Amino acid sequence: MTKATAKSPWVVHFNCNSCNGCDIEFLACLTPMYDVERFGIVHVGNPKHADILVVTGSVNHRNKRVLKNVYDQMPSPKVVVAMGVCGATGGVFADCYNVLGGVDKVIPVDVFVPGCPPRPEAMIDGIIEGVQILAQKQIETGTVTPEKTIKIVRPAPKPEPDESAKAVSS
Repeated sequence: MTKATAKSPWVVHFNCNSCNGCDIEFLACLTPMYDVERFGIVHVGNPKHADILVVTGSVNHRNKRVLKNVYDQMPSPKVVVAMGVCGATGGVFADCYNVLGGVDKVIPVDVFVPGCPPRPEAMIDGIIEGVQILAQKQIETGTVTPEKTIKIVRPAPKPEPDESAKAVSS
């Protein structure tokens, strides 16, 4: 992983079927109080630009194709973070007739962040964990671009004046 991508993971958020508790806490991460941008995390609206997919809510029959489509649009390697107990197991909605369960029933999940809803600090930790997994995936797949060495060019030092030049100037 290059220094640029290690310091600026782009995140896209997808709400499957949540009660909006996780969504509100996720949006709290973007406010100045928690400020995920200090870690370089940027929230984008297009999955084609994202490195990390954050999913909230349980998956149902109506949104499983959309979730799979969003996942497929992301460039590889990619990381999926499931927020909350609904993203992990279906939560309180697990027994509903239309709920399949957690996000891992449709797409592979790399990080589960527990809680109902998880605290913003836990969400930030989950995304940071996802960044580390993304770095490992890039090494394994060979998609790491080698960093170019930077050559610092400094001006040559000024030559010392001769003794004869000092005598002439006096």
